[in-house]
Amino acid sequence: MLIFCEQVQKNYKKNLKIFNFELSLPIVFAGGSVMSELQQFSQQDIEVLNEETLYSGFFKMKKVRFRHKLFAGGMSEVVTRELLYKGAASVVIAYDPVRDEVVLVEQVRIGAYDPNLSSSPWLMELIAGMIEEGESPEEVAMRESEEEAGVTIDNLEYALSVWDSPGGTVERLYLFAGRVDSSKAKGLHGLACEHEDIKVHVVSRETAYQWVNQGKIDNSSAVIGIQWLQLNYRRLQKNWC
Repeated sequence: MLIFCEQVQKNYKKNLKIFNFELSLPIVFAGGSVMSELQQFSQQDIEVLNEETLYSGFFKMKKVRFRHKLFAGGMSEVVTRELLYKGAASVVIAYDPVRDEVVLVEQVRIGAYDPNLSSSPWLMELIAGMIEEGESPEEVAMRESEEEAGVTIDNLEYALSVWDSPGGTVERLYLFAGRVDSSKAKGLHGLACEHEDIKVHVVSRETAYQWVNQGKIDNSSAVIGIQWLQLNYRRLQKNWC
């Protein structure tokens, strides 16, 4: 069933109190990670000359002029790029280790609309949501699980963090594995105030993995998350069951 913003906030705060989660992400939220020994450059090796805001709405678009160090030595010429600023988001691999099932959500994505394609713009995804100012990635992971699928996470594990299409988009994704009771995941969900219309699907872990291989799941965060689960599900079953 569809729920409203005020209701989900109350339920979310109640769940936080009940399960007494200690929210502490073991990575730098700004998008940093320990640099590989193979990488010779850092953030300091880019010189931003100026930024111009082209549009500010649900997202923000900027034109950025910059130079950067070259592998062969010296600095590049001035490069101009338009960047779509989306911020950061949490993604939840909602997994039931007892039933070996994954909770997926289906919703329309206007970016996948193309009347020349035969594929549907209703995508099969993992639970996800944008991180607002003052929120931690863990808090968003828990809240979105209730908003989008009606499930409560009783164990949350950080999985990994990735950039989403950094050639033209500024968005950092934080992926978590969350232990859920998949028998309680069903029906239609979403916030009316955010124009969400979400259908919940519960499938076996193996089915989700095969859907990735078959291209039925074709959005990047779901592909990454389900592949991570395939590599780690035995450890999760051992720790969570």
